Amino acid sequence: MAEFKVNNPLIEQRADPWIYKHTDGFYYFTGSVPAYDRIELRRSETIQGLTNAEAKTVWVKHESGKMSANIWAPEIHFIDGKWYIYFAAARTSETKDGLFDHRMFVLENSSDNPLEGEFIEKGQIITKWESFALDATSFEHNGVRYLVWAQKDPEIFGNSNLYISEMENPWTLKGEQVCITTPEYDWEKIGFLVNEGAAVLKRNGKIFISFSASATDFNYCMGYLTADENSDLLDPASWHKTPEPVFVTNEETGQYGPGHNSFTVSEDGSQDILVYHARNYKEIEGDPLYDPNRHTRVQVLEWNEDGTPNFGIPVPDSK
Repeated sequence: MAEFKVNNPLIEQRADPWIYKHTDGFYYFTGSVPAYDRIELRRSETIQGLTNAEAKTVWVKHESGKMSANIWAPEIHFIDGKWYIYFAAARTSETKDGLFDHRMFVLENSSDNPLEGEFIEKGQIITKWESFALDATSFEHNGVRYLVWAQKDPEIFGNSNLYISEMENPWTLKGEQVCITTPEYDWEKIGFLVNEGAAVLKRNGKIFISFSASATDFNYCMGYLTADENSDLLDPASWHKTPEPVFVTNEETGQYGPGHNSFTVSEDGSQDILVYHARNYKEIEGDPLYDPNRHTRVQVLEWNEDGTPNFGIPVPDSK
């Protein structure tokens, strides 16, 4: 097993980072850009190479209407031979450009390399409610494709909960939409009542869904859900949440508000890699959402003897 070495921050001013290693040997990266106005992709044969890889703009927000403001948290997935980008977008309004007015949308590209060809808009992911929704992620298990996302239930106090549903195709839900976690612990309710930014990892006979909680300042943190791989993933009782956060601000290493993660693997495939954003300072002027310095960082995800993930602490900056 080669030692995993990378300079952090990996990519500056890219929040909500998503890194996917494809079968072509390339790592594909996307994340929220500070202007919240477009979707970028970059690729490299190494994780460190993403730092200086060319960023290709593959989609730009609309001038008006549903996809015209606050383009947040894109993710790129390869499903049934095509590339899909899930992202959230709001409508332009006179107040704060549609803050908390988001819906989820999907783009499709049939090229071998998603930095080439064209991304076609497949439209909005229609859910049970027409309400604030974001952070869609998709995974397959036992031949079934699922979507996990964050949404505001009009009947539940708070900002967002996590939901799961089967999918008819990569942009359409089918069947029941099930709530698998709501903010209930103190660490999930600082500033805002938030469960968001889900990422899925299947290991050791379990399915783990990490998520982020609380406001996007230094209180932002992560927990995770666990389900047995043989359980009914659409049964809320199958999912068990960590009672304490598993990844939090660390003053000693100078990392504040770590969260909105994804998972990838090391170049030799031997180690799981945690991808996340954090700031290197605590005090923020104005709304944290408009502070651009949430940088992409990566580190090894360790495993406990009982087969559960050990997130450890966010490592210090190396440059």
